[in-house]
Amino acid sequence: MTLRINNRDMRKLWLNTTGLAATPTGQLDILQIIKDLGFVQLDTIQNVSRAHHHILWSRNQNYREPMLDKLLKSKGNVFEHFTHDASVIPVEFYPMWTRQFGRIKKYFDNKKYYKMMTDDNGRTLMKERIKNTGPLSTHAFDTKIEGKKEMWTRPPHKLALDYMWYCGELSTSHRENFSKYYDLTENIIPENMLKQNIEEERQIHWLCQSALDRLSFGNIKDIRNFWQATDTAEVQNWIQKNKKYIMPIKWQTANNQWIDGYVPTSIEEQITSLNKPTSRMRIINPFDPAVRDRARLKDLFGFDYKIEIFVPKAKRRWGYYVYPLLEGDRFVGRIEIKADRKSGTLNVINFWHEETTNWSNARRKKLDAELLRLARFVNLDQINWL
Repeated sequence: MTLRINNRDMRKLWLNTTGLAATPTGQLDILQIIKDLGFVQLDTIQNVSRAHHHILWSRNQNYREPMLDKLLKSKGNVFEHFTHDASVIPVEFYPMWTRQFGRIKKYFDNKKYYKMMTDDNGRTLMKERIKNTGPLSTHAFDTKIEGKKEMWTRPPHKLALDYMWYCGELSTSHRENFSKYYDLTENIIPENMLKQNIEEERQIHWLCQSALDRLSFGNIKDIRNFWQATDTAEVQNWIQKNKKYIMPIKWQTANNQWIDGYVPTSIEEQITSLNKPTSRMRIINPFDPAVRDRARLKDLFGFDYKIEIFVPKAKRRWGYYVYPLLEGDRFVGRIEIKADRKSGTLNVINFWHEETTNWSNARRKKLDAELLRLARFVNLDQINWL
């Protein structure tokens, strides 16, 4: 018979898997957090704190903003590349990522947009300059857009740097004010990682297995989309070949539907050893891995959420940058906040609790405490409810 897992256990499983079940205190190990999650998405928007910093802080509130930049700059710990978006990935995963460089190169070679980048000879000269002078950002080069300038059009040198980064020829050395500095990959990735030549089938196996381990449960699409480094046929083939490692289940959604999925065969042991999620209120970043898949979020928690930064102001239901509020194993509300670093103030622009949640004084105190913790994280000294 197919194993059936109820919704309460699924919520606990997901929060444990994504590192949000435990109280976010204790000894800080940034690299281990990234390994456990698989990757941490980078984002430019600094509404309160940039997404990557907030995601790490949510797992351990001893984290501070400069720490990830230092980890990247120290080399040999993490590297930057593209999953579903620009992300920081543990460098020990690099040998299992090399086929991805070829996949992306093939994709961009067929894109009309990248035909406008600096040519082969120009790219060789750019790499020679980086080799001779050290890491450079896009500001070190100067090429002009030819013809009509359209939205999202970029100069040839920027396209070329991106192309070489996507294809693995260049890697991120460090960031300054979030600007990326490019260096030759052999100067960034440890030699023992570069020299490994892992066969493609083994890379696919690792990508699928590590995805399911970090999802705990999912269908073919979920496994494929986790790293976005495999295709549907590859995942299907992996499932057929690894029935000793994975098994089918049915899991219960928040509205009592039953969904088909796959889990590791150790799932029952995992469920019996789950920690009860902490009861403290948590302000979750919109790009946090626990909420990034909005369909999964709604199925698991009955929480209908989207980020509206790209929605015209007049059409927004909630606000520009609204954070989900997590308490225990339930999402109990959402809050729109913004940091004013010049005045040292965290402004609360708006707040909504879920209709099914009784917003008691105890919950309000929990939220006030978390707002204060978040404010201290970004060196703000007061909370202002607008």
